[in-house]
Amino acid sequence: MQFDERQFRKFLSEQDISDILDELAAAINKDYGMNDKILLVGVLKGAVVVTADLVRRLHSDVDVDFVRCATLGKSLNSPGTVTLLRDISVDVRERHVIIVEEIIDSGRTLKFLHERLQAANPLSLKIATLLDKQNKRVVKIDADYVGKVVDDQFLIGYGLDLEERCRNLPEVYALKYPN
Repeated sequence: MQFDERQFRKFLSEQDISDILDELAAAINKDYGMNDKILLVGVLKGAVVVTADLVRRLHSDVDVDFVRCATLGKSLNSPGTVTLLRDISVDVRERHVIIVEEIIDSGRTLKFLHERLQAANPLSLKIATLLDKQNKRVVKIDADYVGKVVDDQFLIGYGLDLEERCRNLPEVYALKYPN
């Protein structure tokens, strides 16, 4: 995948990402035992990369499933209606569920998913994210496991996209100049 390196600077190296994932996994492993049934619910499309790398670091009995949502009206003034495009395919009862995101911005989609999954009565429900733009939040939702808090900047790579491109970059890049 080609992108204009004159417009982007390296934000997180592969080693930085690996270290963050190690810390996230260590925190999750500390909270859950070997016999706990965990369900990681990755939010498509971006969290597929984070979910795949995170699951390999966990010690518990772990299943993985994915959801896909669309948010209509993403401006700060719009209601940001969330639509579920793909639901999970497993029963969450008797499981500890962890929603996995690559990045949290406004929090609208995450709040919607959290409320939906909570209504299905899991044993517990937590949120893990690689990156968290806490200053962009427009709804009240916080992650239980945060890899790195970041400022409001445009990021690509490692699941983060630029018009559905650049997700496959092994590092995270930030736009050098505001657009």
